[in-house]
Amino acid sequence: MIKKLYNLKKLQIDQHIQQKQQFLANISEIDQDIENTKFSISKATVQTLGAIRDFKVLEIHKNTMREHIAKIEQKKMRLLQEVDRQNKIIMELNKEMEQFKYIIDQEKKAELKKQIKIEDNVAAEYVQSRWMAS
Repeated sequence: MIKKLYNLKKLQIDQHIQQKQQFLANISEIDQDIENTKFSISKATVQTLGAIRDFKVLEIHKNTMREHIAKIEQKKMRLLQEVDRQNKIIMELNKEMEQFKYIIDQEKKAELKKQIKIEDNVAAEYVQSRWMAS
């Protein structure tokens, strides 16, 4: 039963690690999107002989891109919080898994002691039977 719980905790840890990796991949994509948007803001221009309204349109476009950056940075913050939550869950599951591993190790030691005691009794009976036969 303890081994099943141990394996379950191990499986849960693996699942949470995979979720964490997905969040980190999403964060990486967001970082790339932020960099691309910042690059677009810096490269957005109008014709040098353009009208004043062209500059207004350009400014509206830049403001829209800045708002886009703000939105995806908020999404990034939520993902970072989720990564922290996953880390806490993984740590808790790891603690539980270590406890189950300790119990399994103690059971193995007890079983080994039993086995050694049985072998000692068999050896002692063999020696007594050989001694009596002599």
